[in-house]
Amino acid sequence: MQRYQIGKLLGHGMFAKVYHARNLETNQSVAVKVIDKAKIMEAGLMNQIKREISVMSLLKHPNVVRLYEVMANKTNIYFVMEYVKGGELFDKVAKGRLKEDAARKYFQQLISAVDFCHSRGVCHRDLKPENLLIYESGNLKVSDFGLSAVSESRWQDGLLHLTKKELENRLIRNCIA
Repeated sequence: MQRYQIGKLLGHGMFAKVYHARNLETNQSVAVKVIDKAKIMEAGLMNQIKREISVMSLLKHPNVVRLYEVMANKTNIYFVMEYVKGGELFDKVAKGRLKEDAARKYFQQLISAVDFCHSRGVCHRDLKPENLLIYESGNLKVSDFGLSAVSESRWQDGLLHLTKKELENRLIRNCIA
């Protein structure tokens, strides 16, 4: 993490905190997701973290948040990602109805991102306004692929399935949030 100057906390969840940071070499703003290894190991979620890394590395699309690099030390895993200045769609909707043109633009960008993900065998499985980030310029970015599934997770019935542990963790996460 010596290449990055960590700034203010942008958000947090049960297992991670996301900070605004600056690349000291390029001066580029980035978001750094700091994941507590001990909590992940205790909850049995290491495979989920590995899947999130592989999925985000696979997806390079204008409406999907980019993963630049992953680092780790004994206590934490660090995802260095594209910083989307502007906030969550949730915050925009909470202030009142979107104008029709803006809503249409966001919807078209969301459909483009989802179509791209599906064409690569990735299902996000947690699309919600909190995981849709909006640049100040008005462009939408899909984020948080922690619950995503890849086509290899499909069973013969054609559906994506969660392991019992993944289901328990998702239920706990939704009840606490």
